[in-house]
Order: sequence, then structure tokens, then C-alpha cells
Amino acid sequence: MLKHPLVIVISGLINTGSIQERPLCRRLPRTAHVEVDVLCKFVSWMSLEKNLDINIRNAAAVARNFLEYGLNVVFSYSFRRRNYDFLEKKFRTFPLYCVTLVPPMLVAQSNRGARPLTDWEKQRIAFHYTTDIVQPNYGMRSVTNCMTCNKALSRWEQRRRA
Repeated sequence: MLKHPLVIVISGLINTGSIQERPLCRRLPRTAHVEVDVLCKFVSWMSLEKNLDINIRNAAAVARNFLEYGLNVVFSYSFRRRNYDFLEKKFRTFPLYCVTLVPPMLVAQSNRGARPLTDWEKQRIAFHYTTDIVQPNYGMRSVTNCMTCNKALSRWEQRRRA
């Protein structure tokens, strides 16, 4: 068991690379990934606006179980300040680090993967650029065209050592 498991929040909008958790989880030993969006499927009948808070709470409960077993936890989601504050309060006894991936909006709205973005996804990205998701006043904000989680982690590790 790890002496001090840690919590890493990878925040980002749709199409910004925030779900590239596999390389990150391979890089950090004994790491579990909690993808908050997956929890929406448990209450698929509920509107997105209504299930956001319950999904954060459920993700925190799942993460708590992993942490109690000595595993690191990586969250991926579009975190707002209130979500981060909630996690900070829930995990105050664990180191908590956050990286927000924020490419320019036109890059985020471009078709960069194998699947083209839907009109709804492009509109959702534009909406998120009006929120505190892209202007967080916590953690580390990475403004780049194609920041990967591994690159973000490398930058975080450099800052942590400094």
C-alpha cells in the first residue's frame, strides 16, 4: 500500500484530451481512474443539469474506496470551482492536484479524433468557454493546442519539485 495516495484532477472540456487517463494511470503506479461522465449512465433518465452534482458525489465515493485501499486516483471531468472545492473538502487528508486542459476554443471545436464532433458537442464547448471551467483559479491551467495528460503530469511534476 502507498504511504500517501494522491488525487489528481484532470479537468477539461469535450475534445481537450482530459480522458487520456490510460497513459497517466500506467505512469503512476497503483492508480485508479474515475471518469465522472460514466456515472451519468446510472441515471440516464435524469437531465444533465440535474445529475451533475450527484455524479460528482458518486465519483467522490468511488474514489474514497480506492484511496482507502492505498490507490492513487485520477478524476477526469469538466470541473468547476465548486466541484473542486467539494473534492478538496472530501479529500483534505490526501494530496490533491489539478490540471485544467484549455486549448483555444476553435481547436477544442475541431474534429481531432476518429469521431467527428456533433453540433451539440460544439455548442457545449462554446458554452463551457463562458464558465469558470476554462478560467480556474485553482490548480494548474494548461493553455495549449494539444496538451496530453502525460505532458500535463510532467509539468506538474516539475512544479512540484521546484
